Amino acid sequence: MNSLYISSTGMINQQYNIDVISNNLANINTSGFKKSEISFKDLNYKKINNGESSFNEIGLGSGIGSIKKNFSQGVLKETGNPLDLAIDGKGFFKIKLSDGSAAYTRDGSFRLNGEGEIVNADGYYLEPSITIPEEYSEVSISEDGIISVKSETSDDTSEIGKISLYKFNNPSGLKNIAGNLFQETDASGPAGEITESDSSIKIIQNFLETSNINVIEEMVNMIAAQRAYEINSKAVKASDEMMEMANSVRR
Repeated sequence: MNSLYISSTGMINQQYNIDVISNNLANINTSGFKKSEISFKDLNYKKINNGESSFNEIGLGSGIGSIKKNFSQGVLKETGNPLDLAIDGKGFFKIKLSDGSAAYTRDGSFRLNGEGEIVNADGYYLEPSITIPEEYSEVSISEDGIISVKSETSDDTSEIGKISLYKFNNPSGLKNIAGNLFQETDASGPAGEITESDSSIKIIQNFLETSNINVIEEMVNMIAAQRAYEINSKAVKASDEMMEMANSVRR
């Protein structure tokens, strides 16, 4: 009976579905986090007799079509921290990893390390590297990323650098790595630096972008996944009972 194996694929898929939903809910308070969405596809078909009709086929279950990120904009939340930066629009900060490779993130919760360089929560450098002077009283970051500092000894301000933003043709093709970071792939295409002419993408100082997770939507998805798992388990049970009846038939 194929139904045992067909139903088992449905149960396995719903287990992965619950895993995706659980990860979304676990990161509901992660700044800049983008929820994952899972889709399914049907598997191969098998002819159930030798007839010529193409309709005499039976499906062999379902599989995972894709698990991709949804990069819709999250709500911007004011924090009052001058190094908290939110991106309004489709863009990414560039981060330099310890091995020298580049990663990208929407999480703009930055801070200063011991040398006064701007780093993320894991200590990775913001790229291009920017160092804040020791003697300053105020840091100002414009919407296009220009960083200005005011001296403690005077009211003079000076520009010390610029935060660059990057975009991808297909952000859903980015590779997920730890720390709310992404790396480019062939599917995402290369990173392109956002120019000043693209005024639709801005940096908002003193704000952080919250996750784009809708709790109610995720809970509804979880209930639907549980029901689908339950139905498939009942199909497995029904197949087992039918096999038991067939095995109990005596000549």
